[in-house]
Amino acid sequence: MRAAYIIFIKRTVHCVEYKGFVFLLIPIKADVNQEGYMQRKRVFISSVQSEFSAERQMLFGYLTSDALLGKFFDPFIFENVPALSDSPSNVFLNQVEKCDIYLGIFGQNYGYEDADGISPTEREFDIAVAQNKTHLVYVKQVDWRHPKEELLIRKAEQMVVRRSFVTLEQLKTAVYVSLINYLMENEIIRTTPFDATLNNEAALDDLDEEKIRRFIYIANKKRAFPFEREADIRAMLQHLNLMKGERITNAAILLFGKCPQRFFITSEVRCAHFHGINKVKPIPSYQVYKGDVFEMIEQAVDFVLSKINLYVGDRSKKIHVDVEYEIPKQAITEAIVNAVCHRDYTSNGSVQVMLFADRFEVSNPGNLPHELTVEQLYTTHRSMPANPLIAEAMYLRGTIERMGTGTEEMTRQCLEKGLGKPEFIPEHGFQAIIRRSIRVAPQVGPILNNMVSAPNDAIKDGLFTEWQSTGPNNVLTTPGESPNNVLITSEEGPNKITENQRRIMDAIFENQYATHEKLSEIVGISARKIRENIAKLKTQGLLERVGPNKGGYWKIKSKPF
Repeated sequence: MRAAYIIFIKRTVHCVEYKGFVFLLIPIKADVNQEGYMQRKRVFISSVQSEFSAERQMLFGYLTSDALLGKFFDPFIFENVPALSDSPSNVFLNQVEKCDIYLGIFGQNYGYEDADGISPTEREFDIAVAQNKTHLVYVKQVDWRHPKEELLIRKAEQMVVRRSFVTLEQLKTAVYVSLINYLMENEIIRTTPFDATLNNEAALDDLDEEKIRRFIYIANKKRAFPFEREADIRAMLQHLNLMKGERITNAAILLFGKCPQRFFITSEVRCAHFHGINKVKPIPSYQVYKGDVFEMIEQAVDFVLSKINLYVGDRSKKIHVDVEYEIPKQAITEAIVNAVCHRDYTSNGSVQVMLFADRFEVSNPGNLPHELTVEQLYTTHRSMPANPLIAEAMYLRGTIERMGTGTEEMTRQCLEKGLGKPEFIPEHGFQAIIRRSIRVAPQVGPILNNMVSAPNDAIKDGLFTEWQSTGPNNVLTTPGESPNNVLITSEEGPNKITENQRRIMDAIFENQYATHEKLSEIVGISARKIRENIAKLKTQGLLERVGPNKGGYWKIKSKPF
């Protein structure tokens, strides 16, 4: 017997069989025509036609024939339009104005350019943005792109979340996920969130009573939660929509379960510490944390704090000692909390926390809501948790504020610390990166900035050495698993670069399309010297040329400064 899922739409009722499941479509909210049938959303597929001919035809056929998506979407591609007297450009732009969703596919080529040097694809994107159309962008991973195509992708990144793909199947999957999210976020269809779903295997006995009572006590003190520590547990769980009848939700297990991983094996946080800037085995320190969401967050935060710099003041002017971490503790906590709270718990992936010599990374198998862009994360925005019941419990416990200010505060603290803005990358899940502040020692010696340096034979390519400090800077570290903060280079070191090479790398970092002549102007040395130094940087594996000499760009593979 097939399972039946209920999806609500407006007015017209449909029964759809899809991938072995029966979907009953019940009216809630959608546009309908005069006959009472649902009006399908028009999807304009935009790309360089010659480059993505197969992709365009695949998406058109998929959106028109799929049992579920075909009920909601009406795709448009120019290839299927009969001969018309109007110019192709006018037809394109007219269809963009009529569409509900702009679906852009960007790749290697920029395409035909009009008298103003603008391609039809970019014209279409600009109109979609100007008219506030929902815009979805998918970028094919290629080794080289036309410079203008690269600029178009960068422009799109400022306004929309983009997805990357390589194969047709990956593009098809990404589009499916995006359109289903569009339907749910616009309440054209509605399904129960994962954390609110009643678990078929778990029972009340699978929850830890002491965890629940400790939560009640903290929530009462912090948020005036209307229950006391000795309150009836069933009543409290029902109050938070974590229990219905005798059944408990997935959220209840993740929040208070005795062993949540018994039901959700990938509900874990994997923490790794690398001394260098790349993932290299063997991993110096690796831990997998399990338990409820609060336990995993606490353990992961402690893991990171134990391995970054800790600056400790003295008691010369006051009793209490000031303690300050290299990366603000609240920023670390926010990144990990977001990953645990907003991840997709149906995914086979896990939350990953990684600390490198130059950065702190947190990634999770979850997607940024289409209503949010990366740029909006740097400001106050509407809170849209993927797991609302988990988010509610985290709010009551004081773990989050539920006001859409977490990433904004995270950004403010990093900027005040001189670390730059955190990087938010919504590809292959969601990733947050905070850059570490690296102190570069000019040479190896017995004393460097009041720090005792490691011997020459301890220096590794791209690695940080261990050190201790006793000087007035009051920097406290210990060997072994403690922070390792000073990048030391020597004349013999494989990553030793000259001042001119450093300036060349800086110039390329700011302008990856710069020619040798342009780099010569920026750095202030001859084009011949530019070529000689670039050849050395390429030999060291620090720099790579992608694409032809004309039209290609520079890629910094490793930045040792």
